[in-house]
Amino acid sequence: MTIRKILTEPDPFLRQKSYDVQKVDDDVRELMNDMLETMYVAPGIGLAAIQIGVPKRVIVIDLSKDEKKTPLYFINPKVIVKSKDNSTYEEGCLSVPGQFAEVDRPNECHISYLDYDGQKKELKAEGLLATCIQHEMDHLEGILFIDYLSKLKKNYIVKKLSKQKKSLERIVV
Repeated sequence: MTIRKILTEPDPFLRQKSYDVQKVDDDVRELMNDMLETMYVAPGIGLAAIQIGVPKRVIVIDLSKDEKKTPLYFINPKVIVKSKDNSTYEEGCLSVPGQFAEVDRPNECHISYLDYDGQKKELKAEGLLATCIQHEMDHLEGILFIDYLSKLKKNYIVKKLSKQKKSLERIVV
């Protein structure tokens, strides 16, 4: 497994729409393994392939808080239905480092997807898992959680991240 570089806002690549995976093969499984390893090291609870520069509709999630890992793999996820009731969570994102904001999302979602082995599955998720799935699925459409914020808050965060990026890119000899 390889730890990959996570792209950060304002990288324009993050705003691309991802493409469907045509076939779940060893390359896709290797991608998911790399994504999982990258996510654990970051550390995070979810990661979309676009965040590591691969525009494929692939997501990994692991909400476990203990040593025993329980990864979930979602290939080509599609929403079947979302609840009308919302819940609010303070969200962060590996592509928007150090920034957090409360975001309202449907409390439940029912999705279809392919699993690690390419088998068709459905899942009814609620609470944090539903929020995480929707957050990661947004990445597949080029949407970041900061897009749900006011224009003022979003611009503030993007400017702050741009300054951080520039200072990291400076080379001192």
